[in-house]
Amino acid sequence: MTATVTRPAPPRRPSAKRRHISRQTREMWLLMLPALVPVLLFSVGPLLYGIGLAFTDARNTRVHETSFVGLENFTDLLADDDFWASFRIGAIWAVSVTVLQFLAALGLAVLLNQNLRFRGVARVLAVVPWAMPPVVIGLMWKLVYHPDAGILNDLLGTDINWLADFSLALPAIIVVGVWTGMPQTTVVLLAGLQNVPKELYEAGEMDGAGRWRRFWNITLPQLRPVIVAITSLDFVWNINQFGLVYVLTQGGPGGQTRLPMLFAYEEAFRYRFAGYASMLGLAMAIVVLAVLGLYLWRQMRENR
Repeated sequence: MTATVTRPAPPRRPSAKRRHISRQTREMWLLMLPALVPVLLFSVGPLLYGIGLAFTDARNTRVHETSFVGLENFTDLLADDDFWASFRIGAIWAVSVTVLQFLAALGLAVLLNQNLRFRGVARVLAVVPWAMPPVVIGLMWKLVYHPDAGILNDLLGTDINWLADFSLALPAIIVVGVWTGMPQTTVVLLAGLQNVPKELYEAGEMDGAGRWRRFWNITLPQLRPVIVAITSLDFVWNINQFGLVYVLTQGGPGGQTRLPMLFAYEEAFRYRFAGYASMLGLAMAIVVLAVLGLYLWRQMRENR
């Protein structure tokens, strides 16, 4: 009786298609590497380092030894009245500026979408604030609000110190925030308006719909994805605003314009509580992500 020996099947060689995909993947990562390295070094690295600091008692001093404190900074933050005051001011600032930016930018975008005589010049002038650094804008508006030499008091015939008045300082910087952030919102909405099919307007006009009805039933629904995207970005930018408000008021008078990022700056660089300031930044990031998540979830639900 003879035994049959079965030879093992020869190993399969990777197909040419798989080799091609693998080579493409390696080339893709190789080409992305010069862009990824700075992102990892200057964005992801500091972010992870800041999250780590939030759970320590780090101080900006040479003699202090850093130790892990767990959630102690978080519990201190919840009991800090100054934090809640800055959070309330930041929420008023971010919501007010975002909403007013959107309304003003939508009106301007609709206007610039018309067949104006000098439409090109008007579009260029509309984006001028976008090209100006926040520090320059802050200094310019500080001159506008100046109690003695400011153009605003000259026009109104008053001598109000706008940025030092407890009841007027926050509305005054909200106006500056709206003026500063309106150009990019206008550009995005204008691009969305130009992508709305003209056939929809023609059909609405044939059905007897007036201008306002066409705007409400055609323009706004077509702009909804653009509106969701730009208002979300505006909210994130506004809640994290620092430079503009710092130049205008430095958080004054009496903390009436002290936004959360200004509060974090003071804790980190004036009082040298780096760990506590990091926890404040982490808490604000969580709040912003939660608000944005709820907002986007509601928008997606309405779209269904």
